[in-house]
Amino acid sequence: MAPFEALYGRKCRTPLCWFESGESVVLGPEIVRQTTEKVKLIREKMKVSQSRQKSYHDKRRKDLEFQEGDHVFLRVTPVTGVGRALKYVADHSHVVPRDDVEVRDNLTIETMPIRIEAREVKKLRGKEIPLVKVVWSGTTGESLTWELESKMRESYPELFA
Repeated sequence: MAPFEALYGRKCRTPLCWFESGESVVLGPEIVRQTTEKVKLIREKMKVSQSRQKSYHDKRRKDLEFQEGDHVFLRVTPVTGVGRALKYVADHSHVVPRDDVEVRDNLTIETMPIRIEAREVKKLRGKEIPLVKVVWSGTTGESLTWELESKMRESYPELFA
């Protein structure tokens, strides 16, 4: 049995594979030319695909411009910081007293994780991404966010003891 077949349980379907010792195989210039052409074709298709995806993204993206005095919502998480900004129509019932919230220069606020509420594994493109639901305590009360388990273990190992 050939090493490829032993390892993968099937015969190799390409001319570029392992052979038993003692076998002699000649890979001529034709196979090299064909392989080079296929690699070029694959690269061209990848460039076209990337360009198409970029154009889709650029069409949907809207640059936000803010003026002094505009009100905005900032999506801020304790671990990753500022995410995105959304323009906001002012409503005085939504105002949080400034004395209660201290925003740092890097636009983060002081919060501490209290406990891990739940765990979940998301599957994305064949990869498994472990997440934890964290209960945070801060000046505005408790809040919940889903965070990467690896980042939380690195930043707050005591939560996993």
